[in-house]
Amino acid sequence: MCGRDGKSKFLNRSKPGPMPKLKRTDQDERATDFVESLDRGLRLLQVFGAVTGPATLSDLARAADLPRATARRILFTLAHGGFVSTDGKLFTLTPHVLTLAGSYLRSNQVVSVLQPVLDRIATSAQEISSLALLDGDEVVFVARGSPTRVFSAGLDIGYRLPAFCTSVGRAMLGRLQDDELAARLEAMRREALTPQTLTDPKRLLAAIIADREQGYSLVDREAEPHFRSISVPVRRYDGTIVAAINMGAHVDRVPASELIERFLPLLREGAEDAKSRLL
Repeated sequence: MCGRDGKSKFLNRSKPGPMPKLKRTDQDERATDFVESLDRGLRLLQVFGAVTGPATLSDLARAADLPRATARRILFTLAHGGFVSTDGKLFTLTPHVLTLAGSYLRSNQVVSVLQPVLDRIATSAQEISSLALLDGDEVVFVARGSPTRVFSAGLDIGYRLPAFCTSVGRAMLGRLQDDELAARLEAMRREALTPQTLTDPKRLLAAIIADREQGYSLVDREAEPHFRSISVPVRRYDGTIVAAINMGAHVDRVPASELIERFLPLLREGAEDAKSRLL
């Protein structure tokens, strides 16, 4: 159809604008930003903890579930960075790996705030005090206070235990809502470490809820056969549980009543002291 000027009316219609760009979701960005080679390198570093002594390329590739050629490239890259040493056949980690842990400990606010607290508690009680964080279904001990500042037996930094059967783990699991906690306990691996280890998820749920209400957790010989410990949750300024501090002792040396009467007040005071300084 044409107008008086002989041009089609359709030519007078405005042209459609450019298609709007679709907004990238957080999931899209995470997928795009994911570096598979770095992920594989970190996985390979972790499997060294599952082998004793020097390991072959084949053993490490198998443990990390990686193609042999991929594992070889990663290992020689790590060797170039000083994290791995090799004679061409066997591979071992070097002390340089500890710089990664050191960076974490120096930069972690919870550790820097709680270390003086642990030292004070340990000196007052003349017992070792420890700080733990929740990592998946495990707890990892990241700081400790010793009354003598010399080597003494205790839970070393980096030591891991299942969360469900430790006082620090139960103190931190208490931050979950009851339904979320029940699902978490059902899903996690719950192997008995001692004859006293509680593994039934319903009984664990009841125990953790009771611990949450009383403000502390006492675990007696569930994680280790001759050891009992008491823990309190560490809360940041807004009340969110971010860690747990504990003290423990051999069952033949310190009765459970002493954990509550002598150690618990020190732990509670320390956790409260740190609260306002944790962001």
